[in-house]
Amino acid sequence: MILADKITNLRKKEGWSQEEFAERMGVSRQSISKWEGGRSTPDMNKILQMSELFGVSTDVLLKDDLTLEDEVTTAASSVQNDNGEAIYPVSLELANEYMDQKASAAVKIAFGVMLCIMSPILLIFLDGENEAYMMSFTTNQAMMSGLTALILMVGVAVALFIVNGMRLKKYEPLEKEPLDTAYGVDGVVKEKQAGFERAHTRDMTVGIVMCVLSCLPIFIALILNKRAEFGVCLLLFIVAIGVFLIVRTSIIWGSYNVLLEQGDYTRPKKAVEKRIGGIYWGIVMAAYLLISFVTFRWESTWIIWPVAGVLYSVVGMALAKK
Repeated sequence: MILADKITNLRKKEGWSQEEFAERMGVSRQSISKWEGGRSTPDMNKILQMSELFGVSTDVLLKDDLTLEDEVTTAASSVQNDNGEAIYPVSLELANEYMDQKASAAVKIAFGVMLCIMSPILLIFLDGENEAYMMSFTTNQAMMSGLTALILMVGVAVALFIVNGMRLKKYEPLEKEPLDTAYGVDGVVKEKQAGFERAHTRDMTVGIVMCVLSCLPIFIALILNKRAEFGVCLLLFIVAIGVFLIVRTSIIWGSYNVLLEQGDYTRPKKAVEKRIGGIYWGIVMAAYLLISFVTFRWESTWIIWPVAGVLYSVVGMALAKK
């Protein structure tokens, strides 16, 4: 089936007239008529636009030996390369959908992480203020009020993690399997990545600097011979904002790396992730919660996460080379 017939069939399947289709494509009705009559061929930008509009791959549109029914078969299952390795096919529509969903989830997940870091602030503040100024409520009341706020904030964060995790679950093969991207996908992803690079660098820089400078309130409190509790609260607040920026931009940047199979998503690293990823991060989470609740040093135990991330990268690189 030639391109002209495919355009006609897809337009009719959507129930659009030539005028309606032309409006969506940003061209004249005469251009649509020429495309469908085989008198002219749309340029590559219009091919990519049609691919996204109709939800089919550019391969199906451009290759005469592929029919529209082949798109359903290709999208429904993985294929294999010459080595017998399962490869997951990625159409332009799927790639755009994945990037949009990750960008939406990035803000919510980052907000959840921020809530977890900020959750003990009220508890630390009330405990310190109650001891220093003998406030009207008892130590137990201060403790219970702080714990209530902590549990509520962590509960909201967990809900955000679960909801967004479930929404992104269907995209797990993109992050875990070798990919076979359709024609034009890499170019679109690289263009979006280039457009986001400046914002990514800015947010990473600001976030890291905030985490580094977060210790200053405690140092200032000690220099001025003041109680350290308020400084600890400021430390957690500053770290929470910094980590929010880092997590949000990292998730969005990571979605580009997933589709391009770069960074942490190269094929050797995906193989390592399958072997140790779940076990490793489960142990890290258990260690973080155990140490935090036993020592009650929430202002310090957050350091477990960046350290665990660095160690995981080192372990992953070592295993990927084997």
